[in-house]
Amino acid sequence: MTVALAVFAFLSVPAFSQKIQQAADPVVAQMIKQVSPARIETDIRKLVSFGTRNTLSAQDDPLRGIGAARDWIFAEFQKISADCGHCLLVEKQSFEQAKAARIPEPTQLTNVLATLRGTTDPDRIYVVSGHYDSMCTSPTNATCDAPGANDDASGTAAVIELARVMSKHKFDATIIFMGVPGEEQGLLGAEYFAEQALQKKMNIEAMFTNDIIGGVTTLKDSPHRKRVRVFSEGVPSNETEQQANIRRSVGGENDSPSRQLARYIKEQSDRYMKDFTVWIIYRRDRYGRGGDHIPFLQRGFAAVRLTEPDEDYAHQHQNVRTEDGNFYGDTPEYVDFEYVANATRVNLIALASLANAPAKPRNVGIVTGRLTNDTELRWEANSDIDIAGYEIAWRDTTSPEWTNFISVRNVTSYVVKNMSKDNYIFGVRAVDKAGNRSPVVYPLPVR
Repeated sequence: MTVALAVFAFLSVPAFSQKIQQAADPVVAQMIKQVSPARIETDIRKLVSFGTRNTLSAQDDPLRGIGAARDWIFAEFQKISADCGHCLLVEKQSFEQAKAARIPEPTQLTNVLATLRGTTDPDRIYVVSGHYDSMCTSPTNATCDAPGANDDASGTAAVIELARVMSKHKFDATIIFMGVPGEEQGLLGAEYFAEQALQKKMNIEAMFTNDIIGGVTTLKDSPHRKRVRVFSEGVPSNETEQQANIRRSVGGENDSPSRQLARYIKEQSDRYMKDFTVWIIYRRDRYGRGGDHIPFLQRGFAAVRLTEPDEDYAHQHQNVRTEDGNFYGDTPEYVDFEYVANATRVNLIALASLANAPAKPRNVGIVTGRLTNDTELRWEANSDIDIAGYEIAWRDTTSPEWTNFISVRNVTSYVVKNMSKDNYIFGVRAVDKAGNRSPVVYPLPVR
């Protein structure tokens, strides 16, 4: 049933739309405080202690190589699960990677997973990852020292810390904490997981990868120091030609699911963190480079990458050495553990908010086919048992973030009077009875 309130026709826009001041969740606020820079430092130093974590290094040495790192991560997840009454399903997802450009011989790779099953909507899934492999200058040198403290022990330690803190609580949806290998060989571990998820039709609503979140100590004076980059693509990687034709006609280049996810991460982070912020970057990744979110994007899952704002390339992908009086190597003394903790907190806030919120509205559409200065939106009703209603989001076409919201009841359509779809960007999000909000969904044209 279309809801059209005639009184809106002669009111100015601010009379019925507003910025939503969402109260902080005390449980999330408490979890933020529980994130420990000291524990993160301990985990990073432990990962570095394996000497190298190159994907091609030893798998059966208990002290050195990728196998030792894999088994330690698995054991840490098991300890965390034991502490929460075995609330985590801890698994090794192993597969044989065929010979490839950076894989000289068929090699076994193993993703390490810890799944915290949701209570009311367990089939809705959120994935957070870091890659536990490392490299020196050559990605195929399996024996050189490759400490990988920042790239990417920092991201792996963040994922482990998230599992420690969040496993003590229950969430509506499922969260998968994951360490993957083969990133330096071509995003191989993440690609395998994403492909399996696609084949199994897993409902992955969002994926975060944390890669190089160490906040290198050499750049502490950077003006960007108190924020973390979130990379999100505009045009979807899996866009079909039909979808491209629609986009060319009505827009949407800045409103992909990945970009809505980035906006959501920033919106939720801003609720809790005042001295550390999210810097949304309108790119899939850095120039000529890529991370473990890309295989998910290529398969149609919303995904983003979190990375420190300034990278020090003398301490990334380098053989450990001193040359001309300068030290090269990705070692722990160049990692700012408090920065890693802050990046971890951004992950925690967004994941907890997503997993507690209702699912995104499905099949959101904007009605076309007749000339009018009103805008009609339609969507499918959510199946969440605690759904309270929806919010119509809108912003100027040049605004980077959603600026205004119109609260509506538990309906499946709404007419925004005297606001043309030609002049603004619209969207819809779901709200539950506790006030939790889903990410905004950008509408497609329907007749």
